[in-house]
Amino acid sequence: MPVKFKDLNLEDKLVEGIEAMGFKETTPVQEQTIPLILEGRDLIASAQTGTGKTAAFLLPVINKIMNLPHDEFVKALIIVPTRELATQIDQQLEGLSYYTSISSLAVYGGGDGSEFSQEKKALMNGADIIIGTPGRLIAHLNMGYVKWDKLGFLILDEADRMLDMGFNEDIMKIVNKLPKERQSLMFSATMPNKIRDLARKLLKNDPAEINIAISKPAERVVQVAFSVYDTQKIELVKHLLKAKKLQSVIIFCSTKSSAKALNRELKKHDIASEEIHSDLDQKERENVLRSFKNKKLNVLVATDILSRGIDVEDIELVINYDVPNEGEDYIHRIGRTARAASKGAAFTFVNEKEQRKFYQIEELLGDPVPKAKLPAHLGEGPVYDPSKFTRSSNRKSKSRNSKRN
Repeated sequence: MPVKFKDLNLEDKLVEGIEAMGFKETTPVQEQTIPLILEGRDLIASAQTGTGKTAAFLLPVINKIMNLPHDEFVKALIIVPTRELATQIDQQLEGLSYYTSISSLAVYGGGDGSEFSQEKKALMNGADIIIGTPGRLIAHLNMGYVKWDKLGFLILDEADRMLDMGFNEDIMKIVNKLPKERQSLMFSATMPNKIRDLARKLLKNDPAEINIAISKPAERVVQVAFSVYDTQKIELVKHLLKAKKLQSVIIFCSTKSSAKALNRELKKHDIASEEIHSDLDQKERENVLRSFKNKKLNVLVATDILSRGIDVEDIELVINYDVPNEGEDYIHRIGRTARAASKGAAFTFVNEKEQRKFYQIEELLGDPVPKAKLPAHLGEGPVYDPSKFTRSSNRKSKSRNSKRN
């Protein structure tokens, strides 16, 4: 039985931010790690992207920093392999800590001089949490102004990927500049010997060890993906809804603005739809959901606020209008269909920018999701070729170049 966030002894303002993002219950990795981190234990966790691991380390660290004196020192350092992951973690941190006074900054290469100056200011004046790539952190570290005297938390995310990219030396150079008395957390998708060797160097005696496997979708869910341009999405939704008379469909959008725009378009074409997202108050959401359950509405256009916890047994189709950011979100979204003894379908629209993200979800699932052809009247979509956006095949050969990203 999943644990509710409000039962984890987290600060009220932090719980407020969690609930505002639509989360109520923990994922398995969050349930197991958050209490241990709150206790002050060092930890090594085998958890893939998509298991909810980012919130698993962010929430307890934010909670502990909220109880520290406010001063001009960095409190926590999160080291990650890529600028994309640094940005993603920073965005999630901003959402979770919205009702707190926690400050953060993502530090990575590739920007202009003004960005470097902003990073320097944060490292000198003490943003509470810094999320950075090894190369960029080393660049700042070499200039002598970084204030890590009171840093109490070190987190390595995707540690195995960082070692594959040749960052071991840089990681140890950074770690050797940190206070010895700190809490250290390591997250890795795999647990080879090189990761255990690194853990022995970084973690205190007897660290907690957690191993999490992601849940898989029900076998009764028929999964299909369409490779599309953004301009084809609305027309494809209308085609799918009119091709077969369906009584119960949920369309998930990643933003409130796209949910609103899609719902307006569907209404123009006499499709019985409504939107549900965080701009609606609780009573409005309940009214919309009640109409959907009672089949007064056939189509619900929703953000991820609805991907967890909805209790409707006979949803026939889930459409991912946008690829979700996390594999766990994908599992929760498509898990709204094929519940109980019923069957269902889940269609995902993948634009060019989202191909790499969707490929990571496929890797997490263990099998590729079948790709369907677009209806002839929509024309051709982009070729699904995530290798153009996936660096895993040539990380080692490019490790020297990528170290300064």
